[in-house]
Amino acid sequence: MQKQQQRAAILFKNYPDIKKAYQICQKLRNLFNNKEISKEIAYTKLAHWFKEVEESGFKAFTIVANSIALNYQSILNYFDNRSTNASAESFNAKIKAFRAQFRGVRNVEFPCID
Repeated sequence: MQKQQQRAAILFKNYPDIKKAYQICQKLRNLFNNKEISKEIAYTKLAHWFKEVEESGFKAFTIVANSIALNYQSILNYFDNRSTNASAESFNAKIKAFRAQFRGVRNVEFPCID
């Protein structure tokens, strides 16, 4: 852990843009990891994060911010009871993988044994 911190300090000193990008990323992560934050406060903090992203000029964060902006109501619903639809998405992915595995397999008639 200490060596990682030393490497990060060197990296951040020589590349301030990477430090800024890291800080922006951490702010968003901390927003969602804070278990005591209400939906209203999350809305305000997210607005501050949007402003920081806008001022940073990082294209990758702008794309993320736009995606969040398009779905912000649904995303903020996370703060109501801290649940996501990850399990449903995982189940859907398993169904898609199962279906992909059997593409091209036709319905084979099996003889009935009487």
